[in-house]
Amino acid sequence: MHEQAPDGPKAHGSSKGARVTSQGLKLGGMSDDLCLLSVHAHPDDESSKGASTVAMYRAQGVRCVLVCCTGGEEGDILNPAMDRPDVRADLARVRRDELARAAEIIGYNEVVMLGYRDSGMPGTPANERPDCFARAGVGEATGRLVEIVRRERPQVMLVYPALQSMYPHPDHIRAHEVGLAAFLAAGDPGAFPEAGNPWQPQKLYYMLWSKKRQLATMEKFKELGLELPWTDERLEAMANAPQEDVTTELDVSAWASVRDKALRAHATQVDPASPFWFGLPDDVKAELGHWDDYHLAYNHTSSTPPEDDLFAGIRERAAL
Repeated sequence: MHEQAPDGPKAHGSSKGARVTSQGLKLGGMSDDLCLLSVHAHPDDESSKGASTVAMYRAQGVRCVLVCCTGGEEGDILNPAMDRPDVRADLARVRRDELARAAEIIGYNEVVMLGYRDSGMPGTPANERPDCFARAGVGEATGRLVEIVRRERPQVMLVYPALQSMYPHPDHIRAHEVGLAAFLAAGDPGAFPEAGNPWQPQKLYYMLWSKKRQLATMEKFKELGLELPWTDERLEAMANAPQEDVTTELDVSAWASVRDKALRAHATQVDPASPFWFGLPDDVKAELGHWDDYHLAYNHTSSTPPEDDLFAGIRERAAL
């Protein structure tokens, strides 16, 4: 990572002083239409993380672009009704079709496949394949994503957090590495010159599953006498895993149903009877509130946390 000049743009949170130089950067144009670009590892991740956020911004007229890094070929079939020979024989196509349906429900304007194969978990044959995401060179994968960023010209990017102890899937780790590297490189005219004209997004957020909200959900399961959809090991990890601070909380109540509808579109990956996703009654979920939480990792605007808008500091400058 680059060091920040004394008057350069800000990096927030647990990035340990990681700053980005202001030299050579071209900030996303303030008069351009707003664009939000999300980077996800597999089909279904776009539905489980930030789906209601995207639906909300799409309703405001923001252009929303999804980059899916892999085809999800190694995902388990978790819905018994879909565990059929014909599905297993053509799982890559099935998962692409599910992604298309979910993206339409959420409201993405465009879905771009980064072009890698699902890496599976460490120690599996899939993780040794040269075409899997985890085996791709970070520079090569970053170049592919930089080209997309420069073409789509987002002001805001969403990527996975650096701290992933609760679910350290190789593709999630690589998606963080590549997403962060692309954010830092996209505005640098000396980086990946073949990938198009420089364009620097103004804000980079990490998508969080807030520990506070997960623990509150767990308490509701206990209060209602429902069987917990987590193992003891998962509960311990949930309580003790380090996590980036929540800097930005979005009230997505009006779009809360979008997440569940999009998840159900992934019929191979999501059991419609899953207590993990659908175990609480709707009125109880409403009582808990519907919030999407983020960590503002890099910021080229004047906005300071706490925030309630991913485009805070961008809209204001556009209005000048």
